[in-house]
Amino acid sequence: MPKPNYAFAKRQRDIAKKQKKEEKRQRKTGASDNPTQEGPPQPPGDEKTVA
Repeated sequence: MPKPNYAFAKRQRDIAKKQKKEEKRQRKTGASDNPTQEGPPQPPGDEKTVA
């Protein structure tokens, strides 16, 4: 039976933590930069464009 690779498991946990922390930071900065995103999304055909 092979012995467990604790270093690999720890690295994977650390990578997951960093990724989660980065996503949380992105959400916080995105929410403060653009408060209009919090409202209901507009339908795609709402704006009138001339092609």
